[in-house]
Amino acid sequence: MQFPFAKKSLGQNFLNSPKALAEIIDVAKVGMGDEVLEIGPGRGVLTKELLKVGARVTAVEKDRELVVILREMFVEEIEKGQLNIVEGDVLEFDVEEYLLGLKSNSGYKLIANIPYYITGQIFRMFLEGDNVGHCTQPNSITLLVQKEVAERVIARDGKESILSLSVKAYGEPKYVSTVKRGSFTPSPNVDSAILHIANISKKFFTDNQISEKKFFDIVKAGFAHKRKILFGNLKEKGFVLPETIDQKIRAEDLKIGDWIEIVKGN
Repeated sequence: MQFPFAKKSLGQNFLNSPKALAEIIDVAKVGMGDEVLEIGPGRGVLTKELLKVGARVTAVEKDRELVVILREMFVEEIEKGQLNIVEGDVLEFDVEEYLLGLKSNSGYKLIANIPYYITGQIFRMFLEGDNVGHCTQPNSITLLVQKEVAERVIARDGKESILSLSVKAYGEPKYVSTVKRGSFTPSPNVDSAILHIANISKKFFTDNQISEKKFFDIVKAGFAHKRKILFGNLKEKGFVLPETIDQKIRAEDLKIGDWIEIVKGN
């Protein structure tokens, strides 16, 4: 079966590493009957492995040429109801409607080799979920992202960021492994990493009785000017820094628990 060339406009870099595929399945703990939402199945190599372990997969693919080929490749699985291939942009995907169609109430897992340029949008869409009373968050997220992004999410250098705090407010991120650029066709210009985010929920906000909006407003204010100390950044936006926190500290040096104290003090 002849696949079309990768489209640069869609950020396509197709994974061809059996080791990386196995690691994704393993860390996501995908098993029989699990509901998986896959973004950008591409040439179907990850889709194939998900189906092998018995998952029920909904794969969202924007490339019409690939959709046609995937539907031919997996005709049996589609007929059995184990696979549904949706043609479209995942950023316009109706997660709430998808959830209504699931056969179990145990939620779903998001797994994807996503185009790098939509990484931030994917985090916002699936970690924040729906803010009108419906929970559309997945149970876990397993993504192939730029290595640098994965390192920022886990704050490998010990310095937090808006990105790392945003992810940690909703789940538990883990840097699984590095995936070299040669593991893709065509090869991207940078190495990638498997990033797994477990135990996704809004418990951080409900347990600490703080508002999501207020938390992010204050965090963004704290990081407004990287060279300025936290006290000055917060003051500029009308917030105060509790006296129990070092008045000369920078936002990047605070852990997520410290931000709870700041939010409650405002």
